[in-house]
Amino acid sequence: MFKFTPALVALALAAPLAALPQLGQPAPAFNLPSNSGKNFQLKDFQGKWLVLYFYPADFTGGCTVQARRFQQDLPLYQKLNAQVVGVSVDTVDSHQKFCDSEGLKFPLLADSQGRVGAMYGAPGGARNTYLVDPQGLLRRVFTQVSPTRNSSEVRQALKELQGS
Repeated sequence: MFKFTPALVALALAAPLAALPQLGQPAPAFNLPSNSGKNFQLKDFQGKWLVLYFYPADFTGGCTVQARRFQQDLPLYQKLNAQVVGVSVDTVDSHQKFCDSEGLKFPLLADSQGRVGAMYGAPGGARNTYLVDPQGLLRRVFTQVSPTRNSSEVRQALKELQGS
């Protein structure tokens, strides 16, 4: 079950009508810490497709299902020259425990203040996914995604965009 924390409610109320970035434009730049302790920036993924998915919270039902599906499909993403990255308002420590618990081999980024989520139109609690091309341009946006279908929908879109 989804857990509403005071910080999550405040983030959601602070940007309830956040605008989505425009397709074909540069994806909003970010610099966030990950579960591994390394900071990641958008430019770190240049030359690869980036699957950037925002989710409400670690260790919740839908978020766990969504993460497991991305992990299960990770070899398929690698064949498509794509990197999967999850983002939530949880802490680096929470992300590390979640990755350890679920065997996740892709980075989870800690957007504790919700600033990056707001730039992407995904305020705290939103479940949106973005496809960024190897040049850093936003190519697809999936809003209010289904945790069970998100990975397969994203892979299909990625194949279409790549012409495969």
